[in-house]
Amino acid sequence: MDYVSALLPPVGMAIFFTALIVVIVKTQGGANKAKEDGAVDAAMARAESVRQAQQSSPKTGDA
Repeated sequence: MDYVSALLPPVGMAIFFTALIVVIVKTQGGANKAKEDGAVDAAMARAESVRQAQQSSPKTGDA
């Protein structure tokens, strides 16, 4: 029975990682791709507007 306890962790991890890869591959492209691209575009637009607002605001210094 020692061999079962020795093989269980690597076999379990192999199954987990195989399932993880399958999920990653299945979620790429299709409707999810458009949704993810839209989220990234929105985040980039927010970051750009914050950067432009910081550049255009008057700088107040101590001296």
